Amino acid sequence: MTEHSETTGRFRVATLKANREQPFEITLQHDGLARLARDLGLLDLRKLRFRGSIKPEGQADWRIEATLGATVVQPCVVSLEPVTTRIDEPVIRRFLRHMPDHAPETDEIEMPEDETIEPLGEVIDLHAVLQEALALALPPYPKRDDAALDQTGFAAPGTTPLGDEDVKPFAGLASLKRKMEGDDG
Repeated sequence: MTEHSETTGRFRVATLKANREQPFEITLQHDGLARLARDLGLLDLRKLRFRGSIKPEGQADWRIEATLGATVVQPCVVSLEPVTTRIDEPVIRRFLRHMPDHAPETDEIEMPEDETIEPLGEVIDLHAVLQEALALALPPYPKRDDAALDQTGFAAPGTTPLGDEDVKPFAGLASLKRKMEGDDG
């Protein structure tokens, strides 16, 4: 049975069948989209679909294989104008009953090299997986194609501000070399 609701998405591990996969599909509606957009600092979240299955892996572990599709709107890092991005990402998470030992017990937590693994608890929360996957898939510096930084010059009164050409030392050396060789070109 496929799940089609904002309220589903939490699967108790004890109720999952160890010999077959559990398909799922999560599509958020208006309130759910607005809440997730607010949580992730987005201007808007227009569409979202998370579809895949939870599969048994080994004796006691589980694997999620899914695709995440979303249309997000973020502020441009230059102009703050809206930037719309389409996201289509494969998502794989492995929930392991026994996490691999990487370091001795300390107060610090070492991140495993395999970022797809998570400790297996009593519940697999697909909404948490969805939110994390979407947050990781967001462009870190969204920029509109027509956005450009303005050039600003600062200098003491009576002096000329430095420009990009002024701070290229090798261009100045090449010009000096040409002058010394008698080629003013």
